[in-house]
Amino acid sequence: MSDASRSDAAPEAIGALDFSFAFQPIVDSRARTAYSHEALVRGLNNEPAYQVLNRYSAGQLPAFDALCRAKAIEVAARIGVHTHLNLNCLPSAALNVAFGLNTTIEAAHRHSFPLDRIIIEATEVEAIGDPARFATLLNDYRRAGMRFAIDDFGAGYAGLSLLSEFQPDIVKLDMGLVRGIQTNGPRQAIVRAIAQVCVDLGIDFVAEGVETADEFVWFTDLGVHLYQGYLFAKPMFEAMPPFHIPDLN
Repeated sequence: MSDASRSDAAPEAIGALDFSFAFQPIVDSRARTAYSHEALVRGLNNEPAYQVLNRYSAGQLPAFDALCRAKAIEVAARIGVHTHLNLNCLPSAALNVAFGLNTTIEAAHRHSFPLDRIIIEATEVEAIGDPARFATLLNDYRRAGMRFAIDDFGAGYAGLSLLSEFQPDIVKLDMGLVRGIQTNGPRQAIVRAIAQVCVDLGIDFVAEGVETADEFVWFTDLGVHLYQGYLFAKPMFEAMPPFHIPDLN
């Protein structure tokens, strides 16, 4: 079967039951609560994401992408996720007429998960590929009541200029800029600039991949209060993991 013919398959035809999700919280250090939980695709035995993704061809990705969001909403509703829910998407797949916005809305309605608690994520690199198309995607999801985040911000070559094309609701800083930032002057300068632009544009800023207390202290001194990383909680399969926010007092 060719990739082209596979891409027209209904989502359930590509293995609706051969994967599930782990969940990792995004914490608010000021409120000391979980702000959201990101759904991370896993095999049924908690196998890593790459093992799941390797099962599908390029032509199957639009259907798989839609199925991922629908399945993540189903699992989140089943385990009682009461925060926001971050769902990853491929912009090229999400704009597909058959497998795009409507499947996510239908899944949310089917499982009584409020649309205004869903945050759609796409990476900076994906956004750079076609900014106009990405802006269309962003606006479509916003009109439906959802929010939009750029993940891995700072990993691509566009950087701050990307935010002149469109403004997401949330920017998640790439962990490559986070790692060891407390001793790296150039990274500190870059992150300060990104954080200030987010403040000026009214964009929420998440420090992602925080693993050490020293990184946490540096970002806290900058005024950041939304975090994701192993310092706070590791992903947990089909469950909301307990989280810990270090006391800096």
